[in-house]
Amino acid sequence: MDDQTTLLIFDYAFVAFHFSLVVFILTGWIWKKTRRLHLYVISATIFSWVGLGAIYGLGYCPCTDWHWQVKRALGETGLPASYIKYYLDQVFGFSWEPFTVDVLVAVLGIGAFLVSVIMNFRDWQTQKTGRE
Repeated sequence: MDDQTTLLIFDYAFVAFHFSLVVFILTGWIWKKTRRLHLYVISATIFSWVGLGAIYGLGYCPCTDWHWQVKRALGETGLPASYIKYYLDQVFGFSWEPFTVDVLVAVLGIGAFLVSVIMNFRDWQTQKTGRE
């Protein structure tokens, strides 16, 4: 397998993984069996956005960073800072305003975090009182 083929495999793998991660971040709180994992994942995501963001730039995502390294190696240029912006542009065929996308991502991410905290707390309270 040549380098180009390997890079294409990584590119597709990142698309599948990153897309699945975004969907899980938005919906993982819905199912009781995934709520605790969701809380860990969304907490790590927000830590990345803010904690690592203090070093690498607000909203930093290692997945995006690694994926963009693959895309650059494939010759793609002009990549935005945001994975979501990139794919919204691809899907809708026009360039979304970066600030609008960042606000949308932040609102949905913080919303998913708050719902996850509430649902996990509710589950903990239910377990603690012995009611199911």
